[in-house]
Amino acid sequence: MAFNDFLLQVGGIGHCQQIQSTLLILPLLLTFLHNTLQNFTAAVPTHHCRPPADTNLSKDGELDAWLPRDGQGRPKSCLRFTSPQQGPSFPIDTETNSTGATEPCTHGWIYDNSTFPSTIVTDWDLVCTHKTLPQLSQSIIMAGVLVGNLMLGIMADRFFIESALWHSSLGNLDLTLKALQRVAQIRGKQKEGAKLSVELLRMSLQKGLTMSRAWPSTLQLLRSPAIRHLFLCIMPLWFVLLFSFYGLIMGLQSLGINIYLTQVLFTTVDLPFYFLGFLTTKSLGCKHTQMGSLLLSGNFILTCAMIPLVNQVFLHIVMALLGKGCLTGPMNCLLMYTGELYPIVMQQRGPSVRTTLANIGSILSPLVGMTSELYPSLPLFIYGAVLVAACPITVLLPETLGLPLPNTLQDLERRWKEKSGHKPEQQMVPLQSS
Repeated sequence: MAFNDFLLQVGGIGHCQQIQSTLLILPLLLTFLHNTLQNFTAAVPTHHCRPPADTNLSKDGELDAWLPRDGQGRPKSCLRFTSPQQGPSFPIDTETNSTGATEPCTHGWIYDNSTFPSTIVTDWDLVCTHKTLPQLSQSIIMAGVLVGNLMLGIMADRFFIESALWHSSLGNLDLTLKALQRVAQIRGKQKEGAKLSVELLRMSLQKGLTMSRAWPSTLQLLRSPAIRHLFLCIMPLWFVLLFSFYGLIMGLQSLGINIYLTQVLFTTVDLPFYFLGFLTTKSLGCKHTQMGSLLLSGNFILTCAMIPLVNQVFLHIVMALLGKGCLTGPMNCLLMYTGELYPIVMQQRGPSVRTTLANIGSILSPLVGMTSELYPSLPLFIYGAVLVAACPITVLLPETLGLPLPNTLQDLERRWKEKSGHKPEQQMVPLQSS
């Protein structure tokens, strides 16, 4: 019997995946709320230059006399006149203001505090020449997440994994038996659990135990063609998912509606897509769910980028919500997918190394957001395009629907050779002379 046969006997297959998916929802939602915190702490309110200290702001028109206007008649954010201009305010490029010399905001800024009483932007004047600092700080935060993923993944493999399969891979059959019997008790199959014994596990899993006692290093694992194949396929998928996900959720203020309402919409849209992703994964498998979600999300975001925000606000927001929701599905799916692809000896270490490198996407994402200065919708075009471009990568991944989990590295290599068309090596038996 294989280990999955024991899980099937005690009713662990399927039930554990449902529990895992449900438990993932809460931490992912909390992580999302934490990662979007800078939308509020670093929000940029409407602002314009502060006139000199001796200006009488209580006098009508005195403030406007210092403020040049843009093409839409709004005060420019980073320039003021060197001396007050008499008469009505016109755009700076018109003849009325053509003689008025301008200068940077040497006396600071006046901010609109109606929505945000205080942010790090208003406290430290992170506008105009310093407006890129909030994006850089977000990139630094994601770099810290990158380091944390690597360290905690390695620690989890060493100290914090307590599953029956994990104990089995280390040869701890007494702990394996207790874990399986605990699953049987949860599933109401105590009689099936009572039939198991250490001797039965030893006889059935002896081959796997012999193969899995060694603890390979990360470099040794990467020498395996099957591991390299998974690593080179899954890493770019995580890269584009994190790159587009953080780029989308960190640009809530650019959507043009109340940011608090936007935050509520972007959070609540996750729940239906979590459950929809779970249902499609169960019926179609992780591979097809991943491909479809990437394609839909990329197209929704590209459509959002092409819709003008000025007169199509509702449709623009709907496309952004659908794009974000379809991003949530493949992220949850890929978390489960990687757990089914990697053998137990690298259940946390392999994904952590891959996620560490893929977090480069979340580091670069805020920097790409700066390209909105060139064209407002350019970041959305980039976020959507990389998702669509990553779809063909999913074709190279194996489907795990209905297949047993790989217990050892040898199980994974054997499955990869069968998929690649390689015949398994056969032992040569020497003929004895009569």
